Amino acid sequence: MIYTSEKHERDFIDKRLDEYNSSHVPIKASSIGFHIKDSIGSIRGGINGIIYWKESCLFITVFWIDEKDRRGGLGSNLLRHMEGDAREKGCRMAHLDTFDFQAKDFYLKNGYEIFGILDYPGQHTRYYLKKRLT
Repeated sequence: MIYTSEKHERDFIDKRLDEYNSSHVPIKASSIGFHIKDSIGSIRGGINGIIYWKESCLFITVFWIDEKDRRGGLGSNLLRHMEGDAREKGCRMAHLDTFDFQAKDFYLKNGYEIFGILDYPGQHTRYYLKKRLT
């Protein structure tokens, strides 16, 4: 019989899969993030990620720059800082995803390449990008 899972049941299933995966490849994940503030202390942009898979991969989960600060190099500087820090920690690859209305061209300009595309019927396109950090 099939049941709708409650949170504790979903957590149980997640834990079992994590245990199985860890038996093949030790999965140690750590959070990483940086942000930029202006002269009065307001956050103008930030980037968050997870370093995982024996500390060899960086997954950029969130990257935001205030619209007023875009196209001035702030985003590229922040991205390079994140990549450099990840590289120092042993990362050899970075990956992320973005929608067509977000920053695909920005990532391409910064050395990322598309490795997957998901079209949402009648909606938008999601792009999966990667970059070698070595």
